[in-house]
Amino acid sequence: MDARGFRDFARAAVDYVADYLESIRERPVLPNVEPGYVQTLLPDEAPEHPEEWQDVLDDVDRVVMPGVTHWHSPHFHAFYPTANSYPAIVGEILSAGIGCVGFSWISSPACTELETTMMDWLGKLLALPKEFLNSSDGPGGGVIQGSASESSLIALLVAKDRTVQRIKKERPEWDDETIKAKLVAYTSDQSNSSVEKAGILGSMRMRLLPTDDKCSFRGTTLMEAVERDEAQGLIPCIVIATLGTTVTCAFDNLTELGPICSQKHIWLHVDAAYAGAAFVCPEFRHLMAGLEFTDSFNFSPHKWLLVNSDCSAMWLKNANDLVDAFSVDRIYLKHQKQGVAPDYRNWQIALGRRFRSMKLWFVLRLYGASGLRKHIRKQVALAQAFEKMVTADPRFLVLILVLNASLGLVCFRVKGPESFTKKLQEALFRSGKIYVIPGTYHGIYMIRFVVCSRFTEERDLQYAWKEICDQTDQIIADGQKIKADNAFLKDNVWESLQNGKMIPINGAN
Repeated sequence: MDARGFRDFARAAVDYVADYLESIRERPVLPNVEPGYVQTLLPDEAPEHPEEWQDVLDDVDRVVMPGVTHWHSPHFHAFYPTANSYPAIVGEILSAGIGCVGFSWISSPACTELETTMMDWLGKLLALPKEFLNSSDGPGGGVIQGSASESSLIALLVAKDRTVQRIKKERPEWDDETIKAKLVAYTSDQSNSSVEKAGILGSMRMRLLPTDDKCSFRGTTLMEAVERDEAQGLIPCIVIATLGTTVTCAFDNLTELGPICSQKHIWLHVDAAYAGAAFVCPEFRHLMAGLEFTDSFNFSPHKWLLVNSDCSAMWLKNANDLVDAFSVDRIYLKHQKQGVAPDYRNWQIALGRRFRSMKLWFVLRLYGASGLRKHIRKQVALAQAFEKMVTADPRFLVLILVLNASLGLVCFRVKGPESFTKKLQEALFRSGKIYVIPGTYHGIYMIRFVVCSRFTEERDLQYAWKEICDQTDQIIADGQKIKADNAFLKDNVWESLQNGKMIPINGAN
């Protein structure tokens, strides 16, 4: 393909993407295919001779689209958002077109320079402690990782190296392997699965500690676990706390966890993958109280801040700990400017890296801080509007964690036996009109409804609510009648309400 063919193909592809996103509301949010369907639509081998790009683009409709779950559909309310915007898409195109591999400053100075600047822009937008910024006088700094999962693993590996070096000075008779075998990581039982996986990949035992009735990881729980492990000769190494947990969007108590970590020389990493984007709005920043105690912090602009994947922002209070742990110098990697500017190959797992700051730069400039705040506030307001729909119906119960902000998430269940809510979840999945997933709150089954798409409007909430009500009506029609008073609430949910574990905001006195 020559430049002329590229121009024609690219224009057609851009038109295809624009048409796709403009019409995404009309597409079924969930695909109706079976595993292996692509193999039945494509030849067994690659073509021997070049084909026309028009045929390839046609096959996107024929082969790909039938099997796509439309994450940007306004009927997608599962998991958490994955970001998407036109400025970010254009940034991706330019990044791919430039095609540099910015593993060191000299390998593409613009790639490194723009990233350090964008991480400062973003850090200031969130009002992070200045020690985390690349422009600070200290050793702190920010870097774009591929995901929050990578950031948790990197934090664990850096904490592991730092702890080993510290213990070797205290116990010179111990070798590295002796120390590593004693290390312990701590997180809550509400943390993302990737945190537990980081312990597996980093070969470190991981304690999944219980949370309080607000699903928050507290200082007393951590201290008890640390003291138990120390009594057994183990070495506390890292705590991975969460701001905005996956299931309930709960917030761990950093003001309690932080001083304990400082006292015990434990690395404190904060995973705020989804909720961190909300901190661009001053009214939500109280939710990150205690961040000054942390050693590293991560959130993903590619979840809720309109930047396409992969773009997960990670800051460290002392980036030297990271460089010391990850640095491997070979003669072909050295250059004359080494040490003057970051070589981001020493800040990540991989050697190669894409020009990921390009799309972040485009989004920050073309939306501006005010546009990003407007986006977050709109989606929070939509979630609150949906919550009002649910609370107005006496058949349902909204679960609200005391003192926690739900942001764009609403968790609810059908009153009565747990089977009602399970049947509703199954019916919604079978119909495929909206996509929601279940979760549990202290063992109580519920449905999670998240405002995900930037295209979501009030009419989409009405559409989703009608589908939920229609399916619930059918469950009732099948003989599982739900009464509107409290007399039937004889299950563990009512006991939880009576014990004050959650706040009922409708249907209970």
